[in-house]
This record gives sequence, C-alpha cells and structure tokens, in this order.
Amino acid sequence: MLKKWIFGLLFLSVLLGGATLWSYQQVKSVLNEPILTTSETFITVNTGDSFSKLLDQLVALNVINPSTWLELISRLEPQLAHIKAGTYQIQPDMTLREVITLVGSGKEHQFSVTLIDGDHFKAWLTTLSQRPYMIHDTESMTEAEIAKAIGADHKDLEGCLLPNTYYYTAGATDLSVLKRAYEQMQDFLGDAWANREKKLPITTPYQALIMASIIEKETALPKERGLVASVFMNRLRIGMRLQTDPTVIYGLGDKYDGNITRKDLRTPTPYNTYVIKGLPPTPIAMPNRASILAALNPPTSPYYYFVANGKGGHVFSVTLAEHNRAVQAYLKTLKN
Repeated sequence: MLKKWIFGLLFLSVLLGGATLWSYQQVKSVLNEPILTTSETFITVNTGDSFSKLLDQLVALNVINPSTWLELISRLEPQLAHIKAGTYQIQPDMTLREVITLVGSGKEHQFSVTLIDGDHFKAWLTTLSQRPYMIHDTESMTEAEIAKAIGADHKDLEGCLLPNTYYYTAGATDLSVLKRAYEQMQDFLGDAWANREKKLPITTPYQALIMASIIEKETALPKERGLVASVFMNRLRIGMRLQTDPTVIYGLGDKYDGNITRKDLRTPTPYNTYVIKGLPPTPIAMPNRASILAALNPPTSPYYYFVANGKGGHVFSVTLAEHNRAVQAYLKTLKN
C-alpha cells in the first residue's frame, strides 16, 4: 500500500513538473513573439499601476494578443513584474519580453523640441504648445510672468534664450524647457562676454544680445556674420545710425505685411534704426551662438555699408558712392 502511495506521489510530481515545464514553454513563447504593432507606439505607466494593468494596456493598444498565458508571466518570471512609471516608446520590431524589460528599466522616451534660431519668442511659444506629452503652463501666462517663473533678469525674453534642440520626458512643462534655454544662454553669453574683443562700442552682455539678434536677421551665411558685425560696430563708433531693415520690421509688429515702404522707414518706433540712434531697446530675434560670437569678436574692416547681391549674399562697401552702385546692381539683378 505504501509503495502504491509513494508511486502515486512520484507520478503526480512528474505530471505536475511536466505541466509546469509545458506552461513555462508556452509563457516563454508568448514573451519571445514579435509584437503586433507596425509603427511606433507610446504607452504610459502611472505610479501604482500593476503588472497585470500593463498587460491589459498592451492588449487594448493591439500591441499583443490576449492570452491566458499572460497571467502566468509574473509567476514563472517574477523579475519581469517590477515595472516603473513613465512613458515608453514601443518599436515595431520588439518582442513582448523586450517591451516589459523596457518598462522595468525606467528608461523613458526622450521627446525633442527644436527652438529655431532667428525666430521670435512668440513663435517659440507656438512650437512648444504643439509638442505632445508636455504640460503647457505658459498658455495663460504673460511674457513677464514667464520671465519671472524661469528666473530671467529681463521681462522681455526676446533674444535671451538659446536656440537648440531640447529633450524632455512625458509630463515635463514648457516652463522647464524655457528655463533650460535661458540658463544655457546665460552660461554661453557669460563665457563669450569674458572672451570678447575689449574695444567694442557695446558695454553690456544684453547689448551683445541685441547686436547678435540683428546680425542673425541680416544674414544666414556663416562667412558673412563677422563682416555684418563689423559694419554695425563701425557705425556705432562714429555715431552713425544702424539703418537695418529687420529692426523696422520688428517695430512694425503685426502691421508688417511683407513689404517695407518709405513711410515705414520714416515712421518712428522704438526699434526703427533709421530714426533712432544706437541700438534698439531689446533684441529682435533669438540669436544663435555664431551670431553672438560675431557680435563680440568682429573682424576689423573698413566697411560701413552692405546690400544684398541677389544671390543669397551681400556686397560690402566703404563709401556711400560704392554702396549706391551696389544697390543699383542689386536692383538690376532683381529686374532681370
């Protein structure tokens, strides 16, 4: 009788072991199968979410098929059940095991936003407002309130933030991105100011930003930035007006329709450098690093004038007579 009982236990143990092994093989097969999605998919795991809720989400998103074997994953491979809150990007070539491992790693997806040099602060706000998985705190804030929130010294943020591509995780605020852009500008500007040409007709880092923003709007050619800066510095040294169209456009604001008239050039605004002497009161765009360096270390040149050449660049002149000839050549190019 005892032998039969022992034999029965052994048979049952073998049977259970075989069933467990077979179940494990089924679970392993489910884990190693490619997921169903054919495009990038995002999944968000909230704090306190269970492992089973994660699997339910994956089924609901059609990432995986429903299966009774899913319930056994946490029992047969308990190390996979330790998941972390966050938003994760699921790639179409992943397996279920790789998806679960990603969620367990805590390596959230890094979203990106590119804040473009030469744009205005308002354009940056529009760009940020369109980014996914970002909290848009600035929607109900004035520019002065935003400036205070990010710790800026000036309530007008034009030109005070560094153009760059910034990365963020889901749930980050637009204010946090702007704060980083401000701090990066402060760091770069501080270093550039410390290494500036000492005999410049500008006296503060903020004036350097103003000058850099004008350079930014006047040329997109790297080889011309220094010469453009030298023209404006030469003019400032002798008290000559800057007479640069981008400042007129900025002063017109929403009134600008794509064309500058003679009336516009004569109409006083705080930014119209055909009317005012010296620099405008604030930057007129977001300058990049190259424009700031050009403003702070311009080459020595004899030039006081420049005009477009109709081919994407500019012609630089020493005298007004030379400049007028260059203007006529440009008008002829436009006509032809």
